[in-house]
Formats: sequence, structure tokens, C-alpha cells
Amino acid sequence: MPSAPLEAPPFECRCCGDCCRGFGGTYVSEADMARIAAFIGVDAADFRQRFCQPSGRRWVLTQAASGYCVFWDRLCTIHPVKPRMCRQWPFIRPVLRDPQNWRSMAASCPGMRSDLSEEAILSAVRSALDNGGD
Repeated sequence: MPSAPLEAPPFECRCCGDCCRGFGGTYVSEADMARIAAFIGVDAADFRQRFCQPSGRRWVLTQAASGYCVFWDRLCTIHPVKPRMCRQWPFIRPVLRDPQNWRSMAASCPGMRSDLSEEAILSAVRSALDNGGD
């Protein structure tokens, strides 16, 4: 007797880069900046000056003229050291405050399931954050 198909995961990255475009910028911590600077071989202060801009009291990665992150070139060029915000996507804390955030993000991310119940969304995000998210 054939087994029932496994349910698709809530998110499967399609490497499309849609999450690397616009949407208010990618926040970077001091640790993120130090890791990326070392990876690309520049001084941390030089990195901040060349590749970041202030957003309130925090820093975000700059965007290229294309509207994509400055480190996007058909794939993430800093993938091994990408910022925490990118590593967590789409399992981010704002979804816990309002699951509608998941649905808003899913409208522009082909890898996110949009057919999940609110309970399934919250469960998936909590689980991801508990198992390695920050």
C-alpha cells in the first residue's frame, strides 16, 4: 500500500533573490558586519562606510541601483556569512507578533506556502527560532 505523501514544508528557498530586493533593507549587527568584512577582506570600519547605511539606530546593507542588496549577483555573494536576518528568513519574530506578516511576505516569495493556517505558521516560526534562530 503506498504511503501518504509528506506535507510540503512551510518554506523551501528557490534562490530567486526576491527577499534580497527592497523591502526596507537588511539589518546588520556588529557581529554580522565583522563577519562579512572579514569574508570579503576589508576593514570593519571600511565595510560600514562602503556597504551600510543608518536606519534609525541600526545599520542596513546598502542596495545596488537594481534595488537588490549590494551583495546579490544572481546569488548571494556572501552566503556563508550572510546576516542573521537573512539566515532566519522567513522565520522571523515579527511573524510571531502578527501571523499576517507571513502572508504578506509569501505574496512576494515563491518559496513560502500561503495555504497554512495561522496555527501552522506560528508553530513553524516558533520551531525554527527554537532550533537555531536567534
